Amino acid sequence: MNPSFTIPDASALASHWQNQQIQTFAYPEVGSSAVDSPEGYDHDHEETLLGFGDGVFRAAAQALREWAMFPPSWTQIYPSNAPIETGSVVLVLFRLFGLWWWRNSSRIVYLIDEPARFGFAYGTLPAHIERGEEIFWVELRDDGSVWYSIKAFSKPNRWYVWLAYPLARAYQRKFRRDSFAAMERKVKSEK
Repeated sequence: MNPSFTIPDASALASHWQNQQIQTFAYPEVGSSAVDSPEGYDHDHEETLLGFGDGVFRAAAQALREWAMFPPSWTQIYPSNAPIETGSVVLVLFRLFGLWWWRNSSRIVYLIDEPARFGFAYGTLPAHIERGEEIFWVELRDDGSVWYSIKAFSKPNRWYVWLAYPLARAYQRKFRRDSFAAMERKVKSEK
C-alpha cells in the first residue's frame, strides 16, 4: 500500500506481490458478490452498452482477459499479464491526485465463463485501502446487445480512508467512469 511519488521499481513490486500470495482475504464474505452484496458495505452496480453482436462480445471478453478495464492514465496492474483464474493475486497501482502511486492487493475469487457471459470477481487482501469485493463482467444479451458491468461492495480498510471517505467514494465513481471509457476504446479498436 505504501504511497510513492514514482511507480515502485520492478524489484519492489515483485517483493510486495510475492508477500501477498500467502495473505488471506480482508473481509469474511468472500464470494458474496455472486449472489447478494452483504450488509454493512457500500454497494455499487453500474453498466454500459459496448455495442452489438458476437464480435463485440468476443472483443470485450478479451479486453477483460487483458485487464484493459483499468484506465491506463492512472492505474496499472502488476503483473501486467496476470492470468484471469481463481487464486491469481494482482497489485492494482493507482495514482492519487496525479502525485502519489498507491499499491493495493487483491485475489481473484471466482470466474464467470459462459457462452454469453465472461468475467471475474476479485477480493481485497489486507494490503488494500478498501475491504470488499468487485466483479467485472461482459454479457451478450438476447437482443444482441453487449454490456460491461461493474458491481462491488466495499468499505474503508484504513483509518485515513475513513477520514477521506467522500474522496474515496469519488475515486470509486471516477474508476467506474474511466473503466467504462477504457473498455469502450479497447472494444472499438478490436472491431
